[in-house]
Amino acid sequence: MTGTAQDVDGEDTVTSAPTEPAPDPRVAVVVITHDRRDELLLALSRLRELPEQPHVVVVDNGSSDGTADAVRAQHPWVELIASPENLGAVGRNLGVARLDTPYVAFCDDDTWWDPGSLRAAADAFDAHPRLAVVTARILVEPGGTEDPIVAELRDSPVVGADWLPGPALGSFLAGASVLRREAFDEVGGFNKRLWLGGEEELMAGDLAAAGWELCYLEQLTIHHQASTARDPHKRRADGIRNTLWTTWLRRPLRPALRRTVHLLRTVPRDRVTARGLLAAVRGLPWLVRERRVLPAHAEARFAALEDAQRRSTARRYVS
Repeated sequence: MTGTAQDVDGEDTVTSAPTEPAPDPRVAVVVITHDRRDELLLALSRLRELPEQPHVVVVDNGSSDGTADAVRAQHPWVELIASPENLGAVGRNLGVARLDTPYVAFCDDDTWWDPGSLRAAADAFDAHPRLAVVTARILVEPGGTEDPIVAELRDSPVVGADWLPGPALGSFLAGASVLRREAFDEVGGFNKRLWLGGEEELMAGDLAAAGWELCYLEQLTIHHQASTARDPHKRRADGIRNTLWTTWLRRPLRPALRRTVHLLRTVPRDRVTARGLLAAVRGLPWLVRERRVLPAHAEARFAALEDAQRRSTARRYVS
């Protein structure tokens, strides 16, 4: 919309309204979901309103609540992959495989990105070719308070390249991160054995081993209104198993033993923990076959996090 105004000499001048930001074709979004139809539909409505207008791929992990049909009916603009089974984090691999954008933002069905965050992430990747992952500031809704993990990300003790646009990280939170697709593909995506729960740590180690960098970027914001449709006991058991598996797969012997002992001392002593520990032990045959210790520069990132992990109030195996 335009209008006229008089200048100091009384002449009419033309004024223009600010232009809307153009869509950004550099970033697409992958969302995995399972039996959270209503929350997913709301999240998609918010993604639809983003100024970047990203291409969105939804991977429905075998929902039984009509999620796939609802997405087709209410959000036909979304690319839907309806998996007959719950693939966990591997669903993200399927979503990424459908894309040709250089960067991919992950989003859970109970999270949504702030306007402009995806564009800022793409700008950071464009400026730093060896940057693989940027993790956003997380605001807990309702209320918009910072998630306790944010302080740990902001004050990360990890030492990275001096060109990084934010604090270097040893790992990342998939549902609050944007990744470079080239790096994601290079390390093979998420490991299918880990399914879901702390699955990012293994990928982070492999990215670092391959010479990629990860960082926290304050300019990015994602909102999280935690769904009540979850099985916290399964999540805890899987998280314990996956922490041990990643530790045994990639850490040198002494650090692996040290972290294992710390975990055993600090987890609740109950049936949920026992289930996670038993699952971890059952994986020993394939762990021995596939064990590949990280090179020194990548191991240094995990070593730097040990004190922070011991003191953390945001990283607790409880349910």
